[in-house]
Amino acid sequence: MAEAQTVVTKRKSLDDIIDIVYLNRDNAKFEKKNEFLTLKAKIKNAEGVEEEKEFPRLYLHRAFPFDEPFSYISVLDKEQKEIGLIRSIDDFDGDTKNLLCDELTRKYYAPKVIKILTVKERYGFSYWKVLTDIGELNFTLRDTYRSLLRVGSGRVFIIDIDGNRYEIPDLEKLEFKSYKKIELYL
Repeated sequence: MAEAQTVVTKRKSLDDIIDIVYLNRDNAKFEKKNEFLTLKAKIKNAEGVEEEKEFPRLYLHRAFPFDEPFSYISVLDKEQKEIGLIRSIDDFDGDTKNLLCDELTRKYYAPKVIKILTVKERYGFSYWKVLTDIGELNFTLRDTYRSLLRVGSGRVFIIDIDGNRYEIPDLEKLEFKSYKKIELYL
């Protein structure tokens, strides 16, 4: 009888499968030039040799925008190709941390809705007039049910037809009349 051969397989980690470049204060320097975020980073090339590369324009993208807004930030070049990942904004010193936080706050800006003044529907669109932390705003939603995104138990994001975002941090804190205007769509 032939002996059974035992095949030993090494279990691979995520780092073995995907080559993730983590950016931190030791290998990355972020700056603002001509109103654009730039980067000088020490990154391994195809041969595995570390070299300094410059990226004149960057985009930051949150991997977990609602749960971890300042962790796991994807850094993309102008062609939207990922350069690396920031595990945490706290991995950087004060000035760089402020620069990154400002850029994320600008990109993910969402006025907070304090009061819903009116909601009117016509021809598949809804027209909203709201009071926010920056004043009174008007916006339009197409397919209102799909334009409201519940995050957690009481947090809601509203995305208008132009892609602008508005936030209701806590539905329970809305006044009764405002809640009644949005309740139908939740």
